[in-house]
Formats: sequence, structure tokens, C-alpha cells
Amino acid sequence: MAHPAPHPLVPEQRALHLRELAWLLAALIVVIAPHALRAPWWLTLLTMCLYGWRLYFGLNRGPLPSRWLVLGVAAVAMLGVWLEFRTLFGRQPGILLLMLFSGLKLLETRTHRDATLAAFLGYFLIITNFLYTQSIPTALTMGAALFLLTATLIGFSAPQRPPRANLRTAGLLLAHAAPAALALFLLFPRVQGPLWGLPQDAYAGMTGLSDTMSPGNLSSLALSDAIAFRAEFEGQPPPPAQRYWRGPVLWDFDGRTWSVGPSFLAEFVEPRGGSATYRYEIVLEPHNQHWLFALETAASLPQGARINYVGLLVSSAPVRARMRYALSSMIEPQGGAAERSGALRRALRLPAGFNPRAGALAEQWRAASSSDLEVLGRAIAFLREGRYLYTLEPPLLGRDSVDDFLFNTKAGFCEHFSSAFVYLMRAAGVPARVVTGYQGGERNIVDSILTVRQSDAHAWAEVFLAGRGWVRVDPTAAAVPGRVEAGLARAIPAAEALPLMMRPQLEWLRGVRDRWEAAVHKWNVWVLGYNPERQRDLMSSFGMRDADWRTLTAVLFTFLGAMTLILLVWSLRRLVRPDPVQRAWRAFCRKLAARGVERAPHEGPRDFSARAARAVPAARRSILRIGALYIAVRYGAEASADAVAQLRLT
Repeated sequence: MAHPAPHPLVPEQRALHLRELAWLLAALIVVIAPHALRAPWWLTLLTMCLYGWRLYFGLNRGPLPSRWLVLGVAAVAMLGVWLEFRTLFGRQPGILLLMLFSGLKLLETRTHRDATLAAFLGYFLIITNFLYTQSIPTALTMGAALFLLTATLIGFSAPQRPPRANLRTAGLLLAHAAPAALALFLLFPRVQGPLWGLPQDAYAGMTGLSDTMSPGNLSSLALSDAIAFRAEFEGQPPPPAQRYWRGPVLWDFDGRTWSVGPSFLAEFVEPRGGSATYRYEIVLEPHNQHWLFALETAASLPQGARINYVGLLVSSAPVRARMRYALSSMIEPQGGAAERSGALRRALRLPAGFNPRAGALAEQWRAASSSDLEVLGRAIAFLREGRYLYTLEPPLLGRDSVDDFLFNTKAGFCEHFSSAFVYLMRAAGVPARVVTGYQGGERNIVDSILTVRQSDAHAWAEVFLAGRGWVRVDPTAAAVPGRVEAGLARAIPAAEALPLMMRPQLEWLRGVRDRWEAAVHKWNVWVLGYNPERQRDLMSSFGMRDADWRTLTAVLFTFLGAMTLILLVWSLRRLVRPDPVQRAWRAFCRKLAARGVERAPHEGPRDFSARAARAVPAARRSILRIGALYIAVRYGAEASADAVAQLRLT
């Protein structure tokens, strides 16, 4: 028994044409482009060679390489990935292998069915790009890739159709899907935390403050224009001199490096008696640490946060996704007059055998002073009168780093000033510690939100004074007042090159950056920051208070069901009123049915025309001509008005 001939729209039965291959290659290149920038150079080169190799075979109509050769290339590439990462698992090696496999899949792509599988792999690779970043450029690029892949699949079903028509159809399909996607985004029950749980290698490379400080740490961080966090105040923000954002507190010194050491949580006590209180909201960028930044001194705790005994806010888990929290801070509150004796002893500890000149100077101050406050005044006067230079390129220091800075180089960044100052205080018998964090912040001209960058990283000191408790002292501000009042750019010597975005002649570029960052902030808050709290607020605005996951699921499926019903009615109307080409073909089929030749439901136009011509030999030429005309108009290039009119007249 003879099998029916394939339908003209069954793509998997036909070989892949060059134009279709070119569309598939273009779409996959857009998908893998961000991954290629992250991959080792040899893996990117190998993947592009595989793409080019497949295009070469398509241009020359040569046979594709054998399966054994493809398997050999795959084995060698997997060995290279293992040597590069020492594993084949994890985010980076796993995704890069998928990128490579897209090129290997193309080398065995002969038919539309094979090409469809390669396109589906491209759809999956689109998702993997969001495991690295969910930024606006990534979303736009992957949206373009989704559009191209969809148009490519449509082209597989209609090979003779013009590309412009395929693009239009792809746009229409994605537009139909947009309401459902929006409903899923808004109504699908949200979970706390990031969209995907990532393997541990996903958090490598995050920049920011650390729990140690050595000479040169913060000065290298100051070259980064990356955003640390953005703060939106209710009303006016505090003046620049009061913008101290508290971070890790460093107690222990080994002669070169300051470190946090042991820490423990404490009960939060609301400060009192401050000069001003500010309420604000922070959008914190991920930094893979537990601490949360707050303007000194925190007067409330964000939801789910705790405070340790040195006044640092901490979260229960490392901040590995963008985090939004609201709090208030009090400026210059009344300090606690008491401190544990163990903490005071720790704040006096110094390593033996380091910095003899600084130690001798501190002993002179101690002998000539009647109180700790007088020692503090002598130290500040020493820095003010020392003609110290604030620089992003501090000279290297020797074993006695504090002595070298204070008496020899006299040039450094904030970590040099704070480290030397705390050393002098401890050597003079005054308890002191180093505080790291950020100082300042730039107000965005578009949305008036304060942007704090990694270049605002700063270190200052705290000294313990009897009756007053821990008091903030900024040695950098004492030696170089312009750093706090006017910012980093004004404090650096004129002869020293500034980072690009700090240069005064590039004001227009900073304006462009402000507009872009304002748009990114809205994206972060309203799209990436759409969490369970925001979802509940949205439901409350529609009158659904305390909506749980059952309510959200019911509303979601109700909306999707209504949308499906609307699309079904629209489709049925098109079936009831077919287009002119379809009406003409149905009229032709009815005429043949009246003569005893009825078309089977599975029968395509070519098969039906051939069978009808054999059954009605007197009208053989007319039947074949009408069938060929219908196939050309329906499945070929765009139908012209003359061709449609000719089909209707027949």
C-alpha cells in the first residue's frame, strides 16, 4: 500500500536550504554573543569555527562530517573545559559546554527537524544568559534573539515565504504571548530571594569592601565606577560631610593588615538625642557579604536584619542578589558611655616590634597630655600640619608601614591615614579602631536619588573617650579637608590623572550616565525587585487584601482562561470567514466532490490534484493547473492580487 506524499508544510521531511541555515546561524550568534565574551578565547574561537564550518558545507553543498569526527571534537573540547575549570559542572563550565554543543549540533543538521532542535537549544541558551545578569541590555539582546529564533522556525514551515513576512508573523506571535507573560509575571506566586538558585561559582568576582584592609586596598577600589548602592531619602539628604555609610569595623592589626576578628550580635537599642533623623530606602548591589550599609547611626532595623555589637547591620545570609530595604538614621546621637573592658583592651592591642618612630611620638603625646581628649587634639594637629598628600597612587611601604607613611612618603589614601591614626592612638593609650564603609554619594540629576559608588569607599577611625563612648574621627578629613567636603576628585592633586567619569570636562557624559542609571534603577525596583511584598501591595490596590498563593493562582488561571477564550473566538471567526484563497480552494473541492472526487482530510493539495486528474481525465489539465496555482499562492511567495483573482475565476 502506497503511503501518502508528505504535506508541503511538514518541515522535517525536507533538506535545510542555505537561506534557512543563514537565519539559524544569525539567531544563534546573537544568543551566544554574551557567553562568548565571558568564555576562554579558545572556546569562543572553536565555537565560531564550528559555525563557519557548517556554513562552508552549506555554500559548497558538500557532505557533512561523520558522526565520529563530531564526537572527537566534542571530547577534545570537553577535555579543554575540564582543564580550564577543573570541572564540567557549575554555571560557567556547564553553560559554555552548551554554547559549544550548539556548534556541534549544527554540524549534524541536515533537515528541518535537526534545525528545529538546534533552535530549541538556542531558546534554552537565551535563559542561561539571565543567570549572569538581568540588566536592560541583556533583556533587549535576548528579546531580539527570541524574535530571530521565532522567525527562523516560521521560515522552516514556509521556505518560499519572504523573510519580511516571517518577521511580521514572529512579531504577531510574540505580541499575542505578551499578555500571558505579563500575567504570569504579575500573578504567579513569588518566592523570596533571586529568581534562580545559583551554584557557588556564580558569586565569584563580586567587588566591594572586604573584612580586611591593607595599604592600597581602598585606593584600587576607588578606581571603580561601579555602584555600591543607591539611597532614596524622604526629603533632602544630609550634607556631604555627614554622609558616612558604616561598614565593617576592624580591630586586629598584624603590622600591615587590619582585620575584623571575632564578632557577635547585640540587641538593638534605638539611639537618642541626635541632631537630625533621616528616613530613606536603599537598593544594595550584591557583594557576597552579610553586612548592610546604613548612614551613621542606624535608628531602625530593616526587616530581617540584625545588628552586631559595633553597630554594623547584618543580614541572615550573604547578599548575593540585589536587595531593597528601608530604615532611618540619626546624626550625632548621644553615645554610650560604657564599654566592656575586654573590648577596650582589644582596642589597645598592637603587634610588637613595628613602627618605633610612631610609637615614640605617641609616648611623647601621652607624657605631655593630661587626658585622652588632649592626646586626640595633638594627633589631629599633627596630621593637619604635616603637609600630607592625598593620592590614588600611594608609594609602596616597607615593613614599618606606619612609620614610612608618617615620616617618609607622606602620601597615601584614606586607609593610610586611618591606619596610622589608630596606631598612634593605641600607642598613646587611647582605645581606637578602624571603620570602613563609604563616604559621600552623588545626587542623580534625573531622579534625585543618592548614588554611592565603589569609588566612594572610605576608612575612618573611632576613639573611645570616657563619658562620651565611641567618637568618630576622620583622619583623612583632618589632613585633606577637601576629601569630605568636595569629594574625591577635588582632593587629588591637579597633576594626577583622574578616573574617567570624575574628569570635569566630561560633565555631559555624567549627565548621560545619570539618565541611564535612573532608568536602570526603575528596572531594578519595579521588575527585578518585584518581590512578594510588592505583589501583595499590587493585589491590595485591586481590593484583594492578604492574597495568598491560592488566590493568586485562581486569579492567574482565570485571566489565562479568559484570554484563551478570546483567542479561540477570534480563530473561529477566521475559520468561518476564510481568506479569498482558501474560499476559492474550497469551492474547487466542492465542485470535484459533486463529480465523485472528495478530498480526504489528510490529503494535501498536490496529492488531491493528482488523484482528481486521474479520476476525471477530461479535465486533467485544468485540475492540475488549479492545484499548482493554489500551491504557489498559498505556500509560495506573497500572493499578488492578479494571482488571487485568477484562482477565484477558475
